[in-house]
Amino acid sequence: MQNETVIRNHTAKKSGLKKRAKDHLVAYSFIAPNFIGFAVFTLVPMVFALILAFVKWDGANPMEYVGMNNFIRLWKDPTFHKSLWNTVIYTVGVVPLTMVCALGLAILLNQKIFGRNFMRTVFFFPYVASLVAVAAVWNFIFSPTMGPVNNILHALTGVPIEDLPRWAADKDWAMFTVVLFTVWKNMGYYMVIYLAGLQGVNPELYEAAELDGANAWQRFRNVTIPQLAPTTFFVLMILIINSFKVYDIFINLFAGADNQLNDSTRVLVYQIYNTAFRSLDYGYASAMAIVLFLLVLGITLVQFQGEKKYGQ
Repeated sequence: MQNETVIRNHTAKKSGLKKRAKDHLVAYSFIAPNFIGFAVFTLVPMVFALILAFVKWDGANPMEYVGMNNFIRLWKDPTFHKSLWNTVIYTVGVVPLTMVCALGLAILLNQKIFGRNFMRTVFFFPYVASLVAVAAVWNFIFSPTMGPVNNILHALTGVPIEDLPRWAADKDWAMFTVVLFTVWKNMGYYMVIYLAGLQGVNPELYEAAELDGANAWQRFRNVTIPQLAPTTFFVLMILIINSFKVYDIFINLFAGADNQLNDSTRVLVYQIYNTAFRSLDYGYASAMAIVLFLLVLGITLVQFQGEKKYGQ
């Protein structure tokens, strides 16, 4: 009798283990395609880039280990410094302007006004439109001689067209132009995110604040902004990361027939691409990529710490 109980328990245990193994196999089969894609197209290239940062390699000759020389070159390279500085200026210009415009639009289009859904679509459309198409239209609108912007400014101010800003064609105005273009193109996307955040704000908070005699500005400062804090942290993080990774906007707005950018519009990702695929200096380009990764990682960690501290 005792032996039969032991055998029964052993059989049940084996059956349970088989079922558990089968469940694990089914779960891993769902995860496997995504993980394999991540490993092949993201994880392996990241590890390979980390290795390349410490070698000298042109893709044809054998790799040569150079230690920290690539990073020392970065410290002394004025072109890298300029591209990093341009990226920082672009980020400082784009991030606050986009957040302010997106939040303002979200608050306005969260009200019950006529044509609200149509206006939401209008402001969101530039984000989903083809970058090549909207960049071509933008370059025409801000054309120094034929563009409507300069012609309107000439009609309003009487300043000769040749004395007006040349926008994308002028190195002194190029960064200002690309910041305006980026804000205009992307603010609709972040507006939608803020709209989602506003939908989650408890209307009773506004009613309580109104009963306490709070005006519109006080309700915005003491109710809306605190309630949107998680959304704002998310938008801020995504904006900074995307700004540091910018490449396509600059190429479409400023690159000529040779697909080159000048010193006033050269950003960090373009410099990485140029170093790797034009100069064939893969090790040096990988060192730049590692620096970019560490910058974005550091900013992200600071933001998470700020969010945690703010939440407390």
